[in-house]
Amino acid sequence: MMEAYETGDSYLAFAKQAGAVPEDATKETHGLIRDQFKQCVLGVEYGIADMSLAVRIGQLPIVARHLLRLHHDVYHVFWQWSDTALDHAMLYGWQSTVFGWCNRVFPNPNPRSIRNFHMQANGAEMLRLACCLGTENGIRICAPVHDAVLITAPIAELAADIVTMRHYMEQASAIVLAGFKLATEAKTVLYPERYTDRRGEKMFAKVMSLL
Repeated sequence: MMEAYETGDSYLAFAKQAGAVPEDATKETHGLIRDQFKQCVLGVEYGIADMSLAVRIGQLPIVARHLLRLHHDVYHVFWQWSDTALDHAMLYGWQSTVFGWCNRVFPNPNPRSIRNFHMQANGAEMLRLACCLGTENGIRICAPVHDAVLITAPIAELAADIVTMRHYMEQASAIVLAGFKLATEAKTVLYPERYTDRRGEKMFAKVMSLL
């Protein structure tokens, strides 16, 4: 799974590892298959079942079950880890992040939430650590934005601060993930433009109209 991530396109890499596409396949030549494997990868993180995956990819349930089986076969180490996390939580009644934030497991828990805890909670640990590293070293952090951070800087310093903040984000991921570094990307917005996200454009326009 880490090898797939390091290719820069983990979804297509999964398809290659599973033998569903040739080694020279690209997003352009095998886009439809890549999209199916992408939905499988993303759905697995939330414990998706075959029927729900079938709806997402627009295929019969048997196709979805095949994709999920491929994920189990190719990434058996991941599933062993996930099963162990579930067993530990059910046996001892708690889960913990790398830095010790504890989640108490009460009777009749949702197994999918338990399996998803370490991915979500340790992702939050990375972002908090990255914000700490950036703030303590002079980066002006305006706010965390889901899995990113919004920073501000004088135009003359902006490029350098972006490089520095990306470094701290990679450093934070390496600390939480025992040396494995996650890649980052950046979007630069210069005055008088403002940062926007197409997913929030309608809401932003509504708020501005009300104001």
